[in-house]
Amino acid sequence: MVEEDQYRSTYKQLNERRCVFEKAVLSRRCSCSCSARFYLADREGIACDSGNAHDRCERLIQLLRENAKFSLKLTILEGELPHAKEIKVQNGGLLGLQRVLRPDLTTGSVVDIAGLTRLGERTYGALETFPFREIVKSIVSFEGRRRPPSKR
Repeated sequence: MVEEDQYRSTYKQLNERRCVFEKAVLSRRCSCSCSARFYLADREGIACDSGNAHDRCERLIQLLRENAKFSLKLTILEGELPHAKEIKVQNGGLLGLQRVLRPDLTTGSVVDIAGLTRLGERTYGALETFPFREIVKSIVSFEGRRRPPSKR
């Protein structure tokens, strides 16, 4: 536990502006023009190079979590969700936003999170007016990696 505490402390010192969608970027389903990869010990982290993009992403993830709360069978939201649900919200939310904004793109990945959120703001005027009912459908249907069956 001490090593993990030291890791987290060093991580926070190295990465003052952690990418809000770090789990999505690390899953290789999404990328962002404002992200910067770094390595600490044997782990990879993602930093955000833009204060404006970071602020926009922080607000978006809050809205995604809040709008998906009922669908994820949650009653209380306090910060980051359990890992599997956070993966669904981040990946499913971004893929859902992309499907709404760019129905011509049929890939299972998001090329630029910052560009997508800017496009969303230009299209809908504000993050709060995004079509979350449609986006949440993608969160609910998103499936992360399956674990291989255990060998007994």
